[in-house]
Amino acid sequence: MTSWVGRTAAEIAAAVREKRTTPREVVAEHLARIEQLDGRVGAFRRVRADAAPAEADEVADRTDLAELPLAGVPVAVKDNLAVRGESTRNGSAATPDTPADHDHVTVARLRAAGAVVVGLTNVPELCVFGTTEGVFGAARNPWDTSRTAGGSSGGSAAAVAAGLVPIALGNDGMGSLRIPAANCGLVTIKPGHGTVPAGIGNGDWFGMSENGPLATTVEDARLMLQVLAGRRETSTKQPAALTIALSLRSPVLGVRVSRPYAEAARSAATVLAEAGHDVHPADPPYPWWLGTTSLAHWTAGTAVDAEGLDTGRLARRTRVHASVGRRFVHGARSGARREQLRRILEPFFSEHDILLTPALARRSPAAEPWHERGWLRNILVNTNYSPMTPPWNLTGWPAMSVPFGTFPNGAPCAVQLVGRPGSEAALLDVAGRLESLQPWRRTAPLG
Repeated sequence: MTSWVGRTAAEIAAAVREKRTTPREVVAEHLARIEQLDGRVGAFRRVRADAAPAEADEVADRTDLAELPLAGVPVAVKDNLAVRGESTRNGSAATPDTPADHDHVTVARLRAAGAVVVGLTNVPELCVFGTTEGVFGAARNPWDTSRTAGGSSGGSAAAVAAGLVPIALGNDGMGSLRIPAANCGLVTIKPGHGTVPAGIGNGDWFGMSENGPLATTVEDARLMLQVLAGRRETSTKQPAALTIALSLRSPVLGVRVSRPYAEAARSAATVLAEAGHDVHPADPPYPWWLGTTSLAHWTAGTAVDAEGLDTGRLARRTRVHASVGRRFVHGARSGARREQLRRILEPFFSEHDILLTPALARRSPAAEPWHERGWLRNILVNTNYSPMTPPWNLTGWPAMSVPFGTFPNGAPCAVQLVGRPGSEAALLDVAGRLESLQPWRRTAPLG
């Protein structure tokens, strides 16, 4: 009997369309794996063990089954996006346990494409931090369960890396897709502003948050992005050879990139140069105020999302984060600093098609109850391990995390690819080139 666990979304959808398997069979296999392994991983807040098989049968009965790009594909959804019939808890005891009466537009598009939602994944409270733990559980890195999966799309990333689902939906406001993807050895793309509908929290963190895919292959990431964007093609004609800047510099002053991540970026640069691209060292002109501006927008976004919630039911680190951010809400809404940053960086991207950097500065922190730790300790840990991602939320430009290289214990390392507005196709093409020349192991060896 053919097993569909561990197969890509593209492979599963093709098999369902060709009637080599059924959506119910595929979903049942993945639900069994969730039951077997999620106690060790902590990816899911809610598993739809009863509803998902029924929805799989509905997909099988569709008259357009042969045309569905995600026919019968199990998908996990980050628990800050509405799934019809399920509550959206956003990792917090302060949110209502009220079932949603409609799907978020991205969930609706996945379902329209034939995907079956098997569960909602764990997030840190209000999706604030780069580690995932809280009142509903902790998401661990399937490659090393002593470490956090990252955040805030940590549960979604853990689910894919553990082979519990082939793809998952997450979002990224300061790196919340790229951080856990880098930790867990996955492909993700934070699309540029306006490419995929947002509708995240109370105002998308001033337009900085974007929904996007988590996958084990570039093909699956591209396929899911096409569905989320509401179009079948994201490809554009690109020059055969691109100009790629390699930068190992942290955008945040005082943060150092560790040797494994620097070496991963250098090695990826060598691979791309040998593939015919023009690759050379060049640092973007990050302004000195980038770190403080990132912190201001990060905290202000939380302040807005916390409005209307019972602050007494929020964790202490979340309360402090929101309190700090209230003084910055007006400035963040004005967008002045983000526009200034775009003006500073645009000349660099007029000379370079793509920026290649380390995805992180160092490995993810230990899987500890960070939600019980102090605010400053959380801020320092998050900033010191993930300084590479925030600039591209502030600019609204597309950025990817791509697995590249490994640590001595076999856990994955990763690089980041960044492009100018509209360059999603070029980023995916370069990621695909890296994948073809140096393939990665797609899921963690959990058994």
